[in-house]
Order: sequence, then C-alpha cells, then structure tokens
Amino acid sequence: MQRFKSKFDTFRQQTNIIIYGTNTAAGRLFDLVLLLVILASVVIVMLETVKEIDTKYHTTLLLLEWIITVFFTLEYLLRIISIKKPLTYIFSFYGVIDLIATLPMYFSLFYVGTSVLTVVRALRLLRLFKILKHPQFSSQSTHLKEALLASRGKILIFIYFMLISSVIIGSVMYVVEGKEGGFTSIPISIYWTIVTLTTVGYGDISPITPLGQTIASAVMIMGYGIIAVPTGIVSAEFANSHRKKLKAEKINPCATCGTDGHEFNAKYCFHCGTEL
Repeated sequence: MQRFKSKFDTFRQQTNIIIYGTNTAAGRLFDLVLLLVILASVVIVMLETVKEIDTKYHTTLLLLEWIITVFFTLEYLLRIISIKKPLTYIFSFYGVIDLIATLPMYFSLFYVGTSVLTVVRALRLLRLFKILKHPQFSSQSTHLKEALLASRGKILIFIYFMLISSVIIGSVMYVVEGKEGGFTSIPISIYWTIVTLTTVGYGDISPITPLGQTIASAVMIMGYGIIAVPTGIVSAEFANSHRKKLKAEKINPCATCGTDGHEFNAKYCFHCGTEL
C-alpha cells in the first residue's frame, strides 16, 4: 500500500534540497545568501569595536546582529529537522561551528561583552569550499590535506626541537644578560628567543652586552633558516602527493615543460612538442 507523505515530510524534503543541495537554483541561492549574511555579521562585529561608529550606530548595529542571530538559529534548527539522522550533523565539524556561531549573542544577555565572540562566525566561511565543488578546488584541497597529514610527524618533531632550543637559548641569555638587560627571568628570556627566532622582533627586550648581541645575531640568522623548514616539509609532501595522483591516474608530466596531462603511451608533449 502506497504511503502518502505528510505535509511535514514534504517540508523536510524540500528544506533538505534547499539547505544541503547545491545542484538546484534554490540551493545555490541559499548558499550565496548564507555566505553574504556571514560576511555581514563579521563586518558588523568589527564595526562595533570602532568607538566612533558604535557610539553613533550602536542601536542599529545591535538590531542587525540580533536579526542575523535569529536567521542563524532558524537555519541551524532547519538543518537538524531536514535530515534523517540529526546527531550526524550536530556532532559534525560544520555542525559544531554552526552552533558556536549562534550562541554568543544569547550569552550576551547574561554576560556583558560576549557578543564580540560572534566574530567566530568567520569560521562558517569554510563552507565556501564545500559549496564550490569544483574538481580543481576539491583536488587541491585533498592534496593539501594529505600533505599536512603526511608531514605532521616531521612538523611535530621540528616544533619539539624548537621548543628545546628556545629553552636552552633563553636560559643562556638569562645568564649572559641578566636583569639589567631586561631578561628578568627564564620565561621572559624564552619569550625573547621565540620572538627573535620567528623574526617578529617586537623590540621590547634587547641584549646590551657584546656577548648577548653576538648570540642574538646568531639566533636571528638561524631564524631565517628555521622559517623555511616547515614550508619545505609540507611542500615536499605536497609534491609527493601530486606525483602519486599522477601515477594513479596514469598521467606522465612532460620532463621539459612540466605540463601535466600526458598519458604514458603518448609519444609527444601536446604543449611543447618534446618527445616523451
């Protein structure tokens, strides 16, 4: 016997197509509106921190923020209602972000000042990658994720080595410079070391003795080399992931011009004409 859909079932199905679907005009329009609202919300929070603007337009900005909050609340509830397994969405990465982006304005009713935390809504812009399901975007994001996962062990070891080096250098600078040079404690000296190694250089603490300045010069030079290490690790893994993809798809890049898209049985490069 055929089961007729209730109005609620029909509503759930149509809502699911609009919210989760990107292949329909209504779905694409919803995604576009959502991204624009997220951007507007982040801009409003930024404007609220500008004293002159907040003083003049505080009521308007607050009203807009509450309108956006209600919009996000309804969207969050509709996302839960429109799927068969709500918990799958609620505890998913995007589900948690959506909830966090909705709560700050409600918290501001009980704790003054927490409304500024609505700036975390910028995290919702990550949905752009989910909406733009272009093969190139998907492929590159997959390669980057694989490269980061493959290099996480090396990066963790590198960070561990840098932490140990920072402790040692900071301790040495504390002994060399002492309190007279602003290195009042080992933690402060470690802070200086990290700032110097990362080439940030706030200038709030600086060595005054010749030996301390010599050590600082070595640390600064070492910092330039250190910056390239994690970049090189990820780049190498990214290139390795790309080579694996080409091999899996049986594609042979040209050795002369580097153009991808050559099958292994091809004789000449279609781009530069070099014999493969």
